[in-house]
Amino acid sequence: MVTTGLGPRRSAVLRLLVVAVALAAALTGGLGGAAPASAHAALTGSTPAQGSVVDHAPEQVTLTFSEGVAMGDDSIRVLDPQGKRVDRGKLRNLCSDSVVKYGAGLPPGLRDGTYTVSWQAVSADSHPVAGAFTFSVGAPSKTSAPVPQQKAGGGLVGALYGVARYLAYAGFVLLVGGAAFVVACRPAAALVRSVQRLVVQGWALLTGTTVAMLLLRTPYTGSGDLADVLDLGGLQQVLVTKPGAALVSRLLLLAAAALFVAVLFGTYARLQEPAEEPAGQPAEGSAPGEGDAAAGTKDADAAGETAVDPADLARQRRDLTFGLAFGGVIVGAGLASTWALAEHASTGLQPAVAMPVDVLHLLAVATWLGGLAALVVSLYWGPPVERTAVRRFSRIAFGSVLVLVATGVYQSWRQVGSWRALTDTTYGWLLLLKVALVVVLVGIAWVSRRWTGRLTEVRAAEDPAEVRASDSASSEGEVAQDAQVAESAEAAKDTAAEKGRETEKAAVGASATAGAAAASASPAASAPAAAASASTASTASASGPASAGATPAASSGKTPDQAPGQAPDDAADPARAAQLARQQAALRSARTKRQRDADPERLGLRRSVLAEASVAVVLLVVTTVLTATEPARTEEAVKATSGGRSTAANQPQVLSIPFDTGGPGGKGTARLDLDPGRSGSANALRLRISDPSGKAVDVPEVKVSFTQKAKKIGPLPITPKHVGKGHWRANGVQLPVPGQWQLSLLVRTSDIDQVTEIKNVKIG
Repeated sequence: MVTTGLGPRRSAVLRLLVVAVALAAALTGGLGGAAPASAHAALTGSTPAQGSVVDHAPEQVTLTFSEGVAMGDDSIRVLDPQGKRVDRGKLRNLCSDSVVKYGAGLPPGLRDGTYTVSWQAVSADSHPVAGAFTFSVGAPSKTSAPVPQQKAGGGLVGALYGVARYLAYAGFVLLVGGAAFVVACRPAAALVRSVQRLVVQGWALLTGTTVAMLLLRTPYTGSGDLADVLDLGGLQQVLVTKPGAALVSRLLLLAAAALFVAVLFGTYARLQEPAEEPAGQPAEGSAPGEGDAAAGTKDADAAGETAVDPADLARQRRDLTFGLAFGGVIVGAGLASTWALAEHASTGLQPAVAMPVDVLHLLAVATWLGGLAALVVSLYWGPPVERTAVRRFSRIAFGSVLVLVATGVYQSWRQVGSWRALTDTTYGWLLLLKVALVVVLVGIAWVSRRWTGRLTEVRAAEDPAEVRASDSASSEGEVAQDAQVAESAEAAKDTAAEKGRETEKAAVGASATAGAAAASASPAASAPAAAASASTASTASASGPASAGATPAASSGKTPDQAPGQAPDDAADPARAAQLARQQAALRSARTKRQRDADPERLGLRRSVLAEASVAVVLLVVTTVLTATEPARTEEAVKATSGGRSTAANQPQVLSIPFDTGGPGGKGTARLDLDPGRSGSANALRLRISDPSGKAVDVPEVKVSFTQKAKKIGPLPITPKHVGKGHWRANGVQLPVPGQWQLSLLVRTSDIDQVTEIKNVKIG
């Protein structure tokens, strides 16, 4: 009994792929985990400012963004200290020219206290952004308003959406690149089952992930609750957005791609089948005269069939190849445009140029990496790959790399903007990692090209017709072995039947002896019998290989409809027949693997191409994370609008400083607000002193000073003015440089009881 398992080479292949997938998963966890926090549209300002204290309630709350966003009536919510919504519930579009600003109106007569502003939007490149901040009217107060703890696009829904995005890219690469490999590099691969599975699985993967992303858009950009995938109302709203329209367009194009795949592995594959030998030509190695007899038999069996002209067959192949190439480019470019129209390329600088460039970039990636995947499965799970096909793919891959370099340089300039941003931003670091992976991939590709240059052409014995002949001969030998095994088992199983057959043979022998004696006694009577015997031999000789092949079956007692290698009782024993079929398949597979591994050049090429594919898996993960990260140019633009400082630093600074002077009533808390909290401009300083119960109290004296020890500046004294019970204020506070400042607060509660508290504050 023959058993099969994973050979050492296949195990090595699987181990290498597992390592690549594990590294990809690590990158997804390490890099992708931070992706939801990366906003592609950043909040650059608000009125009132975050953490500010205003004397009177504003008429509206406004938000300013770095780029276009999509917002609705519920996108901006203002909650009072009790958590009740107080805005008018109607979004105000305040955009003008290049300024992206939205607002929400507030009713008059709002009470003093701390209000919470919660906002959520979808940036122009399809990624959700959200945030929350507080401001106070009159004086800060305690608030019970809920603030979302989960970032937009985060949680389980965000993780699922990120996985779907990666798998969608992978499906696109396998579908487009695999089909391009078949049409442009190796048409015979249309008959290879492993390549067929690769392309079909790429189509199925892209289709399934597109449907999943369409259903996940509602919770991904909204509530974050996975149950909302079944919200039909939310799905209707998604369909009218730009990302929703892009996903629907992708599904329609995938329907056309399904027709393309059906033609590629149907009609086109049949045209690539080896042509049958012309009728009337003797088979190689046949005796003279046998070919004519065989031709007569074929003509009799195939009466009415029209022979295909080789020139006409070549023309059909050429026309269908051109049609598939043209249609494939249209469908592939259409699929790539569904990403370009809804992501980074559609916003920012030069979108009219960036979108076509992005389409070219995606097509080049798919042609290179998808073709690489098709070459891997062809080398490992298919017949030997022709040298011309490998060299053709090598040239196409080199052209794809050139396109990638050209389009990648433009995209990097467009998204990064400066050399400093490469090291100062997350996007820049990811881009450098991607470039490093591409360099590694090109280096391995160079090794593959060296192996390609050493390839010899597939041996003549590996011609499809001869391979089939070799397989047939080997199968006949295997059939004979299996028949002998089956007959031996049958003989050992039934001793009584064996005795009966021996008795019958004895009777037949006696009859033959009697016939021979009669023939010797009457020579004249034997002449007709000899003539009949000669006629029978002549007929058998004229019938060719078909008749010869039938003779063993007849002599062994087999019926004409029995399968090769099947013992006479196999029809009654399906389990035995299935076992023999498995054994024969295992032997054929082992023989094919031996033939494939006998070529050291192709063995080296398989290993280097597999290493390329493993690096490509990781590269695709980094690319997916990169598309989910805020572009460096956007981050730099936000810093520029903030006077060269980050958005986090360009916010009002709010400090709560507990103190204890040590005397009676010496405990309390000082709340200090510095608005807008930036250097080089006038800041407003507000100070509130409260007792342990939170009630505002007056103290005899308070002093504030700022010191920056790193640059030996200060202390800069500030004398706030008393404006009300427990409240002090100072306007025009100037801090000359950004950085870490040391704030000193002196509080005196009596003639002898005072304390100085020191806090660090970051000024933008």
